[in-house]
Amino acid sequence: MTRLALPRAARSPQVFYPVGVFVLVIALWQGAVLCFHVPEYLLPAPFAAAKEVDLALVGHAWTTFVEALLGFTLANVLAFLTAAAFVYFPPLESSLFPFAIALKTTPLVAVAPLLVIWLGTGLWSKVAASVLICFFPTLVNSVKGLKSVEPEALEFFATRGASSFETFLRLRLPSSLPYVISGLKISTSLAVVGAIVGEFVGASQGLGYVVLVSSYHMETPTMFAAVACSAAIGLAMFWGVAALERRLVFWQKVDPS
Repeated sequence: MTRLALPRAARSPQVFYPVGVFVLVIALWQGAVLCFHVPEYLLPAPFAAAKEVDLALVGHAWTTFVEALLGFTLANVLAFLTAAAFVYFPPLESSLFPFAIALKTTPLVAVAPLLVIWLGTGLWSKVAASVLICFFPTLVNSVKGLKSVEPEALEFFATRGASSFETFLRLRLPSSLPYVISGLKISTSLAVVGAIVGEFVGASQGLGYVVLVSSYHMETPTMFAAVACSAAIGLAMFWGVAALERRLVFWQKVDPS
């Protein structure tokens, strides 16, 4: 009985610590706004921002979540396939990797207006913005992971007559998973950022649209509520990847965050 209880006890601080810090920050924030009579347009109280969360805002949050999730999925599938091509065809990596770096260093704000011109103000311009910002972290981590296989292991598979596909499936892919998951974790927050930046440029719905419109009307509580919803989407996607990591990378100690 004691052995079964220990893991749960060991995990409990990892849940209560962030919850406790969150509650403390909200309490201090609420108290500071009330004590110092801070104007609502400058810094609204947490409860005032919470009142702005209604069905309309949830609908905007769902739109941003769909855009971010689609961009996240497409970017990471494309990045992993590109990384595999780089590993098996080194000249391809030498030829295309500089362009990937150039794409990464180009500000998304500068590219987003072009995406709206090419793809319109609908869903796919936001998905494309999310893809562009998510692609590079997973590409770099996947290349590193696929190349991290020890030479002795490759020689063993070769002596056993394993094909290139079998070596990839049974050796390179499992060895790369910790690196790939790290790239996915980075991409979760970037996916939301890309979707919101796309909504800033041209949209009629989504959290970026809500932030933009509410800033014009000085509706600061609504802005804070939209920002909180975007943070919640990023956290949900990160925790989803962390849960996937615990399933897939079961042979090593996984960060419980």
